[in-house]
Amino acid sequence: MSMLYLDYLCKPEDNVYNVDFTRFKIRDLETGTVLFEIAKPPNCDPSEHEDVVGDVDTSAGRFVRYQFTPAFLKLRTVGATVEFAVGDSPINSFRMIERHYFQGRLLKNFDFDFGFCIPNSCNTCEHIYEFPQLPEDLIRLMVEHPYETRSDSFYFVDSKLIMHNKADYAYNGGQ
Repeated sequence: MSMLYLDYLCKPEDNVYNVDFTRFKIRDLETGTVLFEIAKPPNCDPSEHEDVVGDVDTSAGRFVRYQFTPAFLKLRTVGATVEFAVGDSPINSFRMIERHYFQGRLLKNFDFDFGFCIPNSCNTCEHIYEFPQLPEDLIRLMVEHPYETRSDSFYFVDSKLIMHNKADYAYNGGQ
């Protein structure tokens, strides 16, 4: 794993707008099949755990590991629904740029604009991902090399980076 992948480009404290992602769902738009869904437990307040003693993992909550079947790589269009809460300040221009890589090679760059977010609000947004049609030899390599497909998600408010999340992917599920 390269050192560049391990480094985050901002600190958790840079999220001064207290954006908190609470639910995430991926579905195949052609069939409507839900492929992945996760949600935080209700009433999950991180401030209740401030008295924990010891080392704190600053990347906790900023990294997700996915496992899909090889069929995922042949999908054309998926919808990714995110639910997120916003803190006490309004967000004028909330944007996400997400880059997907396999073994350091850029596969696709996505750019989504969430727009304006009201203070102390819970928001839901579905982004549509048009997947690139990958050659069979690349699909085979991605299946054979789990977790070497990675993504970086960069979140900006008024063009300032406030969050950087990472994920890695395996496509060998069900085998």
